[in-house]
Amino acid sequence: MDALERVWAAGDAAAPLDPRLPVPAARRLLEALAPSVVVGPGGSTTARPGGRPVEPGDALVVATSGSTGDPRGVVLSHHAVEASARATSRRLAVDPAADTWLACLPLAHVGGLSVITRALYTGTGLVVLPGFEARAVEDLGRRRAVTRVALVATALARVDPGLFTTVLLGGSAPPAGLAANVVTTYGMTETGSGVVYDGWPLPGVDVAIGTGRPGQGAPGEILLRGPMLLRAYRDGTVPTVAGPDGAGGWLPTGDGGRVGPDGRLHVDGRLAELVVTGGEKVWPGPVERIVAAQPGVAEAAVWKRPDPEWGERLVVWVVPVDRARPPTLDALRAAVSQELAPWAAPKELVVVDALPRTASGKVRRADLA
Repeated sequence: MDALERVWAAGDAAAPLDPRLPVPAARRLLEALAPSVVVGPGGSTTARPGGRPVEPGDALVVATSGSTGDPRGVVLSHHAVEASARATSRRLAVDPAADTWLACLPLAHVGGLSVITRALYTGTGLVVLPGFEARAVEDLGRRRAVTRVALVATALARVDPGLFTTVLLGGSAPPAGLAANVVTTYGMTETGSGVVYDGWPLPGVDVAIGTGRPGQGAPGEILLRGPMLLRAYRDGTVPTVAGPDGAGGWLPTGDGGRVGPDGRLHVDGRLAELVVTGGEKVWPGPVERIVAAQPGVAEAAVWKRPDPEWGERLVVWVVPVDRARPPTLDALRAAVSQELAPWAAPKELVVVDALPRTASGKVRRADLA
């Protein structure tokens, strides 16, 4: 937090790097972010030739998670970061005099970094851990040293959510059976963290669905607009479109979804991840949630493989509770067929020890093999 304020006081923007990155990946990311100065772990600074300046008012350059390809640098202004902090605090009724945020997710990703900026802009208390460690997180909650925390699903499964006033859950599709104080968030790096909580847009956020017409987003695509959106990508690209109202400023998310009659947003999943099997369209997310709820399943991911008969076939990767007694494909197919449809049932089961994930908890479907 002190380092961030020093950068801002100098009129510059901060681009956090993940210290866990191997050297080749870190070099590629530096090329994409093009910083002028690299600050080392001990505070040492090194000038970097070829760095590009930021515009006045820029606060952060945050790399996207890279779950679907090479990461890009997202430029967020002070106005956007502050708008996100205040909208979140307003929705959650955060009291700066009584609440304390806990930051325990990677700070190189917007889900972790936004906890820092949220506390900074609103004057709310803050405790920062070097990483997620279940025992330390629960101890802070039990002592009420912190009251609010942001987690991903894999971390939530390891702690008692009842120790906190609010748990913000992001990073991937939420599991079933969440506690009442767990708030699911929808957003991305380009929106400066979550902008839709439990299906409801934050104050100042507009949601629309693309029509497929020129400049109005892909058919069924979630479009977002609000003061917390990115200014541009680091390469200067501005990704917004006109949107259904033609007024402009809408961010095409690449996600498919629908808005219910009550105005609540329902997210189906990445449009690029829609599986077409035997002419039927299947979203991996609902299938994953059903499989993950079955006996003997610790974690599950669904993706596709080419199929000479069906075009694409659904495959489920399962981390079993007991490797010696994994669930059967027939049992998983029956559960999915009963709750969704026969064509949504996976046709193949792969048992694995772990699922490939990004640092923010998203499954890397491209790495499933």
